[in-house]
Amino acid sequence: MLTAGPAKKVTIHVSENHKYHGQSAHAAILDFLFYRSVSGANVVRGIAGFGADHHMHTARIESLSADLPVRIEFVESPEKVEELLPKLQEMAGAGLLEVQDTTVVKPSEVPNKRAQPSVPALKREGKAKLMRIFIGENDKWHDKPLHKALVESMRANDIAGVTVNPGILGYGANRRIHRDTALHLSHDRPMMLSVVDTEEKLRAFFPILDSMVQQGLVVLSDIDVIKYTHDYEGEGRRKEVRS
Repeated sequence: MLTAGPAKKVTIHVSENHKYHGQSAHAAILDFLFYRSVSGANVVRGIAGFGADHHMHTARIESLSADLPVRIEFVESPEKVEELLPKLQEMAGAGLLEVQDTTVVKPSEVPNKRAQPSVPALKREGKAKLMRIFIGENDKWHDKPLHKALVESMRANDIAGVTVNPGILGYGANRRIHRDTALHLSHDRPMMLSVVDTEEKLRAFFPILDSMVQQGLVVLSDIDVIKYTHDYEGEGRRKEVRS
């Protein structure tokens, strides 16, 4: 977090059409700064300018090629800037990169919309079971889509968590291809439900699962659960699943 005191202001000048690994350089640089936890950054698009090649770039209507200058600016601690500079020089390519000494009089503040946790996130690790259920999108249970019914049933039975992932192509025991395409009239896509909980809770759910799934595949795997949370006083059983 940026604090009041000595700091560095970094300005990177690139052209709008400059690329870095197939992405606009200014967008790639902004992403890099964001995921490296820089306090804040701005991208400014110019209306005219020229660089080392002495080629004029302009936004005038009569100009067909508007490869305009773009400027990325951010302020950070000298230590953070020194850490980031090698990568930024690579990403800037033929662009201009400058660093200036500055002083932060008042750092930006995060709007206090709600109380923020004053303690670091707690990392919980432990053992659990992962159950995967493979069914078809058109499978029903009491005239309701089976995947939705399963989610509702698991929630009612206090299963810790489930995620439904629709597939785009697949086949099952009947060897019939299921696909998701605009040209295919039958959108019976393959569906996979990923369920995480203790082995005891999942096996207790098996009788319900047997009554609901008439045709499909269910697999059970051992997993290591890692979770970061600020909710130190959550439900006891859910904490057992993840700790």
